[in-house]
Amino acid sequence: MKPVALAGLKTTLIAFGAQAQPIADGALEARSTAVAEASGGMPQLDFGNPLMLAQVVWLLIIFGVLYYVLAHVVLPRFEGVLENRRARIQGDLEAARAAKAEADAALDAHRSATARSRTEAQAAIAEAQASANAEAAARAAALNARLNDQITAAEARIAASRDTAMGALREVATDTADALVKRLTGLSEPAAIQAAVQRELAAQGRA
Repeated sequence: MKPVALAGLKTTLIAFGAQAQPIADGALEARSTAVAEASGGMPQLDFGNPLMLAQVVWLLIIFGVLYYVLAHVVLPRFEGVLENRRARIQGDLEAARAAKAEADAALDAHRSATARSRTEAQAAIAEAQASANAEAAARAAALNARLNDQITAAEARIAASRDTAMGALREVATDTADALVKRLTGLSEPAAIQAAVQRELAAQGRA
């Protein structure tokens, strides 16, 4: 209740008390009883009864006191409790939002780090594979070059050995044919025999 309303109520009660002061308690009770007997009803419901007016006044006083206590003591405390609870809930919501935002940021960072690591790993694998391929190609080229050199050298040696062998075969064939001709005919024609051996070897692909 506001201070102005309380002051007005206090003034009214003082005025009513001043008017009711000359009436004695016994006279008030006797009058109340007489009025009740005359009306034949309950004095609490007889608004013309002075006792009823006193009860109404005390009812207003008690109601005013209760209203004051509720308005200035109970309700502010209750509102304070509700405000504290509202603030705590709001704080919890803000903390939950902050935690969610932090978790989302951590998840994004983890995804970025994973993607970056995957990209770096793929690049490293590709680089290692390219290096291995280049090294293998270099080794294969070196091996092929060495094998070609060895094959060329072997072919040269084989050709030299073949020429040597063919020269020795030609000489042996010529000597053998010359000896046979001498023994059979008694003639010796080295040039003709050598030409005949050469033609025979050429015909057999050994020349």
